Amino acid sequence: MRTLVTGANRGIGAALCDTLKDRGHEVLPTARHYDGLVSLDVTDPGSQRDLARRLADETIDTLICNAGVFQDKNDKLEDGFSSETWAKTFEVNVTGVFLTIQSLLPMLRRAEDIGRIAIIGSDLGSSASANGGMYIYRASKAAVLNLGLNLAQDLKKDGIAVGVYHPGWVQTDMGGTGGKLTRSESATGLADRIEALDLDSTGCFEAWDGRAMTV
Repeated sequence: MRTLVTGANRGIGAALCDTLKDRGHEVLPTARHYDGLVSLDVTDPGSQRDLARRLADETIDTLICNAGVFQDKNDKLEDGFSSETWAKTFEVNVTGVFLTIQSLLPMLRRAEDIGRIAIIGSDLGSSASANGGMYIYRASKAAVLNLGLNLAQDLKKDGIAVGVYHPGWVQTDMGGTGGKLTRSESATGLADRIEALDLDSTGCFEAWDGRAMTV
């Protein structure tokens, strides 16, 4: 099984690559300007086209859209949440996901069994987690959740399943040292969920441990 992972240079993305390799996947790890990984800037249409050309005659069984940013964690309502941060966050967390899926659809349609698209979301994008603050990140994760659910409807007829997954609070640069899960624990759970994704479960929003999440 060939699996392409975005944002694979660190954190959950790197851990997912290690976990999936151990399970026998042929992993294509991508990142922006990182030695040893396939080059992909998810926000750059030119970079997307270059990767699509490189893989034009190949097959991708699973696409994991993991690349993301979280830049407003400590912003204050009075003077934070700049327009630049809004633009950058949505560019990576939403537009970048869509562009990656769009550019790699021909390869996913060639999947031997079914194609799988896994979007790494967050419980902060859920309506059940409206606790205030972090407005930009929350909004971007709500948007990409909606994107994933709608893509699931449109791609089912093509034999491609789409799932959105909350990785948990993980000990990474983004999650901080207070996270409750190690990268390996999160990646193991996510890999279980992604490998189980099929056309019957397409459109799911699940946590790393299999819990159904509230949209």
